[in-house]
Amino acid sequence: MQTCPSCSCSQPEINRFCTHCGRRLDKSGGDASGPRPDAGTPEQMNLTALYGMIAALILAVLCPPWETPPDQQPEFLGLSFILSPPTAEAVVSRMLLTIELVTIAIAGFYGAFLLRKK
Repeated sequence: MQTCPSCSCSQPEINRFCTHCGRRLDKSGGDASGPRPDAGTPEQMNLTALYGMIAALILAVLCPPWETPPDQQPEFLGLSFILSPPTAEAVVSRMLLTIELVTIAIAGFYGAFLLRKK
């Protein structure tokens, strides 16, 4: 068994780093290097970006893309509130809504990852 020079925790001979504090266990008795800069603080995703993504998803569901009914010539009617379609017979475009929701979710998670706190 070897002892960590930093925290005096007992470690097996096979370990190169202390499992308690993360310092390098130098077998030659020289100066042990300090802990890694990010050893005790894991990176966290940016919660503001995640909340923004949730708000955008809710807004996308409330204002879905509308299109003409299947028996008419296909035409995009725009984004309108869910309870007030642009025309009486208009239907929600499920394909466009799916594309919109997936794009917002992927962009939100990617943005939260890029803007993560270190």
